[in-house]
Amino acid sequence: MATLEISNLHAQVAEEGGETILRGVDLEVSSGEIHALMGPNGSGKSTMAKIIAGHPAYEVTEGDVLLHIDDDEFEGIDIEEDDRTWDLLNLEPNERAALGIFLGFQYPAEIEGVTMVNFLRTALNAKLEEREELFEDEDEEEEETEATNEDAAGYDTSPMEGPADEGEIGVAEFQQLLQEKMELLDMDERFAQRYLNAGFSGGEKKQNEVLQAAILEPSIAVLDEIDSGLDIDRLQDVSNGINALRDEVGTGILQITHYQRILDYVEPDYVHVMLDGEVVKQGDATLAEQLEEKGYDWVREEAYEAA
Repeated sequence: MATLEISNLHAQVAEEGGETILRGVDLEVSSGEIHALMGPNGSGKSTMAKIIAGHPAYEVTEGDVLLHIDDDEFEGIDIEEDDRTWDLLNLEPNERAALGIFLGFQYPAEIEGVTMVNFLRTALNAKLEEREELFEDEDEEEEETEATNEDAAGYDTSPMEGPADEGEIGVAEFQQLLQEKMELLDMDERFAQRYLNAGFSGGEKKQNEVLQAAILEPSIAVLDEIDSGLDIDRLQDVSNGINALRDEVGTGILQITHYQRILDYVEPDYVHVMLDGEVVKQGDATLAEQLEEKGYDWVREEAYEAA
């Protein structure tokens, strides 16, 4: 089990005189939970998502973003007690991903010339390699550094010897994994041979974001408006994928959205409302229904009266 803990988070645009966007966010998401984060445009929802992932466009000025993990969170890795809480703000984006943080983009990029299958296997192997490095003890790290130096000097290996390194997950093993995940998400296997998001519809791109999460099996997935631009059929497909991610993998979901409609298919355990860079109200799924009916003005009035 893992828990993402955000405490008193303040942040601004990372430039001189940058605008302050987050003004003390408190939020906690654990494995197996679905949280909906709602709020009007400009309230700071997407900024918070990017900060969790490590986007360089924002500077944290106060607060903490911590990831707590159990000793058995990762298969094959014994996690010492000192390594069960990580300050994500001190880590690079790739290190956060290796620890189980995933960000699903609102506007996924198109990459010509890179097939989905190659992209996904490369991402999975990179995550596994980075994770092993994070949990290596000092003796193992020194031995690996020495071996790398010898290889670079040409003592043990040559570029002319043998095939390129396949990574921890080889092609055949990955093909089987990919097939299982695509069946779980009810996706056409032909998608895997297409270039990454190139020529995809908006719905196909969002479904591909969920497939990436299913392959990487994150502890916590932040999905930034993954429902935007979807017709009803694709919305159901994406929602089924999110539910499978929670039910089959045990991922904790932070679903950022403006609308109630996706929450008809992905029922949240908790709903949080963000206004002006703060989470000002929390509740269960019925809170989202109230927001759909009445908008955000009543929440704003409550928040300002309490202040």
